[in-house]
Amino acid sequence: MNRQLTDQVNAMARSAQWLIRWLVGVVACGSMVAMAQQPTAEPAKTAPLTAESNTAATQDFKSLDQDVQSLKKEVLDLNRELFTLEEELLFPANTQVAVFVSMDVGTFFGINTLTIKLDNKEVANYLYTDREAQALLKGGVQRVFIGNLKVGEHELVAFFTGQGPNQRDYKRGTTLSFEKGVGAKYLELKISDKQVREQPEFLVKEWE
Repeated sequence: MNRQLTDQVNAMARSAQWLIRWLVGVVACGSMVAMAQQPTAEPAKTAPLTAESNTAATQDFKSLDQDVQSLKKEVLDLNRELFTLEEELLFPANTQVAVFVSMDVGTFFGINTLTIKLDNKEVANYLYTDREAQALLKGGVQRVFIGNLKVGEHELVAFFTGQGPNQRDYKRGTTLSFEKGVGAKYLELKISDKQVREQPEFLVKEWE
């Protein structure tokens, strides 16, 4: 594996951990400041708060909240970069294969489950929620699998189950033999309606 990429991932992971600890510390300090500024049980012994002090305290809290929100964004951005680097490390372009799922119209089929086999080995078994199925119907594309394959000939088999025409249980499969060359390989499992037969159609496409 690429040693330089590994070092980058480790360095960014340490930075993310430091930022998270710092964020926790900032929130804790803010809480202590808030508690310290609350009136005590003996108001007679406490100096009255003026309008100026109230305004200053409000501004301090706003500034603290802005700092916390900004730091949260930095942590999220850093986590996204870490995720990308991790994928590059685990699934380098010369061996990477990814499988996506899409659905067109969906009048004749509502997906429930999807099982994928690569070279007769099960690599994905996915159960869809109603929300996920609706997202596909609205044009969403889901990456259901990412892995590594050596250069050469391979076979993908996909099994779909769901509700077919007239709300009947429906199970179909599709197969594709493909060649993995040098470079990433992307495959799309496309579910579409075949209006002539009023049946769903299941295809596998290779992205160029």
